[in-house]
Amino acid sequence: MAAETAGVDLVPVVALLAAGVVAVPIFKRLGLGSILGYLSAGVIIGPFGIGIFSESETILHVAELGVVMFLFIIGLEMQPSRLWGLRREIFGLGALQVGVCALLLTMIGLAGGFLVSQSFVAGAGFVLTSTAIVMQLLDERGEMSTPKGQRMVSILLLEDLAIVPLLALVAFLAPVAANDAGTGWAGRLTDIGIGIASITGLVIAGRYLLNPLFRVLADSRAREVMTAAALLVVLGAALAMQLGGLSMAMGAFLAGVLLSESTFRHQLEADVEPFRGILLGMFFIAVGMSLDLTVVLANWQMIAFYVVVYMLMKGLGIYAVARFLKSGHREALERAVIMAQGGEFAFVLYSSALAVGIIDGEANAILTAIIIISMVLTPLAIMVLRRFTPQVEQSLEDVDVAAELSGSVLVIGFGRFGQIASQPLLLRGIDVSIIDNDVEMIQAAADFGFKIYYGDGTRLDILHAAGAGRARAVLICVDKADVAVRIAEHMRAEFPLVQVLARAYDRGTAIQLIRAGVDYQLRETFESALLFGGSTLEKLGEDPDDVVEVIEEVRRRDAARLEMQFAGDIQSGRDYLQGNVPNPAPTPLTPPRRTAKALNEEAADVIAKKATPAEQIERN
Repeated sequence: MAAETAGVDLVPVVALLAAGVVAVPIFKRLGLGSILGYLSAGVIIGPFGIGIFSESETILHVAELGVVMFLFIIGLEMQPSRLWGLRREIFGLGALQVGVCALLLTMIGLAGGFLVSQSFVAGAGFVLTSTAIVMQLLDERGEMSTPKGQRMVSILLLEDLAIVPLLALVAFLAPVAANDAGTGWAGRLTDIGIGIASITGLVIAGRYLLNPLFRVLADSRAREVMTAAALLVVLGAALAMQLGGLSMAMGAFLAGVLLSESTFRHQLEADVEPFRGILLGMFFIAVGMSLDLTVVLANWQMIAFYVVVYMLMKGLGIYAVARFLKSGHREALERAVIMAQGGEFAFVLYSSALAVGIIDGEANAILTAIIIISMVLTPLAIMVLRRFTPQVEQSLEDVDVAAELSGSVLVIGFGRFGQIASQPLLLRGIDVSIIDNDVEMIQAAADFGFKIYYGDGTRLDILHAAGAGRARAVLICVDKADVAVRIAEHMRAEFPLVQVLARAYDRGTAIQLIRAGVDYQLRETFESALLFGGSTLEKLGEDPDDVVEVIEEVRRRDAARLEMQFAGDIQSGRDYLQGNVPNPAPTPLTPPRRTAKALNEEAADVIAKKATPAEQIERN
């Protein structure tokens, strides 16, 4: 019995969990955020604090899985169509910000008297913003799906992808010995080829193997096996990228993107989420442990100088790029403060530079300390920003949060569209529950006799609380296209028997909603524009009966075009559009109002021979 007790040392495990459990609530209560709480806890229990842990690198390697799983979940939210929609932000805004900031930070290193290769590696590492910190901040503030949040996500995606060419550049910048010049370059080209092959293999496996695998596992109805398979996919993709010399997080992100359109997406997210939260907290604790206080004390002047200068210059570069691309002053300033720190991928880049001889061990420790201190300062910088640029926060006073609602119809979003859509239902005496996340709208609607509950329809727990599973129909009336699609996906995955009717922003959104499985969708301007055009025809003197027929023909053509676009792409069905360029029309604008009639017996015989059996029966 004594041997069994001595075989398990629970002190480090208990200390690790207790540090996070105690520090995070305290720091959040002080308004400093959970990230700073985790980092501070790591410093206290680490080898340079009270010394409960002596080897923080081991914990950091395990805790990196938190970042890996975090990026997998981000990938699940990034369908290929959505990534394609963000291509300008990713490869335009993201690439410009990375390029400008890398140039500025490299010039700082050169001004400090360092070699070009060392200056570039140090600056490029600091350019890679902490994905974990920024994503956590956006998630806590509910800004992940807002336009400014999407722009920051796009930049982070570009920076995550940039680790691949940066690692290749590190390999090329490495000093090559004279007797190793031939094999050295050949070896580096081989490494690049292996990396490309790893990405290709992962994409092929994700496209053709993952969905059949999860379909077989789902048929077994063993929940624990599905959880194990989800972890296997995440860690397997990360391992494939690691073996190819690339970022583990990039592998997990690609796996998430490949599964983003799978029917098992929500199940995978639910299975991975608990592990992601715990391991991400461990990652920040391990980063705090990695702060070598002896190196900081020995080189505190240099570290303090470069932390301040790097953060200021990077922030200046981010602000300049944002303003150049027409962002407002407040958004540009906020982005500069939130993204001014270095990130976890810098550790990977610096380790690679150390391995090939660009920097030595002491330089690696100093650069790591600069990155960690910048991460620690980020929550404090955000507090300062909020202090000097106070934001008017919405008060939930006199607003009820959605809970245990039981209406026959649930309306999500009570803007102009939702207000009008609810009127026929209310006039018929149907019990309607309404939720919205705009407090001002809720308070204004109360003055007109409406009871609106506060709730975000993109959250599954809110949908449950709002009675989506008990409703006969759910009306998605929100004005943001991506939000409408996400709610529709949640509804189809969680409440497949409930009828879902959705407002579509445009044709692309309508196609996405159809694919998400809604029972009915309507483009928000379609019917009003038809009514407007029909009224114009009447004002021009057209016969009202002819106007009705023309409007019905436009509806038929639009439905046929949408069907072709659903099967093909957005360019399909163009022949159904009536352009204003005079071209020969192969078909009449409207079908004939009356069937053809023969004027003599000979013509009647010809028509009868060409008629179909159904037409012959109809005539008879």
